[in-house]
Amino acid sequence: MSFTVLIPARLASSRLPDKPLADIGGLPMVVRVARRAAQSQAAQVVVAADSAAIVQACEQHGVRAVLTRQDHATGSDRLAEACGLLQLSDDAIVVNVQGDEPLIDPTLVDACAALLTARADCVMSTAAHPIDQASDFASPNVVKVVLDAQQRALYFSRAPIPWWRDGPAPATPATGAGQPLRHIGLYGYRAGFLRQFPQLSASPLETTESLEQLRVLWHGHRIAVYVTHTAPGAGVDTPEDLARVRALFA
Repeated sequence: MSFTVLIPARLASSRLPDKPLADIGGLPMVVRVARRAAQSQAAQVVVAADSAAIVQACEQHGVRAVLTRQDHATGSDRLAEACGLLQLSDDAIVVNVQGDEPLIDPTLVDACAALLTARADCVMSTAAHPIDQASDFASPNVVKVVLDAQQRALYFSRAPIPWWRDGPAPATPATGAGQPLRHIGLYGYRAGFLRQFPQLSASPLETTESLEQLRVLWHGHRIAVYVTHTAPGAGVDTPEDLARVRALFA
């Protein structure tokens, strides 16, 4: 199995300005993410940056980076440009690791790449894990996914799905086959589809839920889902998140 990890990184962040360069234990966060991703089986790990400052920070610490345009609307658009800059073939496997995930599990990165390699019926792969807290099940900030019999995504939503029609609102989520799944924002793509993705029209569902992956399903493509029973490490979205992760590295 051969694949490339691409890490989109942009300086603009409403909740945490200059987030990719935030110091974590003496290293910029994007470098922490890249080093963590490099513990996977990836053939190469590359940061797709929107700023020369990010590229410079990466290069200072031995991390490969490419400079992409600043006006990309989404991370997927940025990765599509990076595929071109790296001259990846259409059938090359690319795993998108978010630039604010310094605790990403390298084995989960491998699993996402291996799943897409094995699933010719799917253009993408992603990951999920069982929800066992009622607060997570109810929270719109926790994205849920439901699967078909072939472990492909049927739908992603911020709403609590699947819902138990004949019972009361659950104090805790169901267990076993009916247990809801939390979507993990880790994606595998074939480079050819990644180049095609920005050309697909936005889906009304994507706009309603503010979930970009719904565009893929809207246009009839399939996403394979790897289910892990281990919750991923915390990402960094806020100053409070950053403080918690800094404490772990300290």
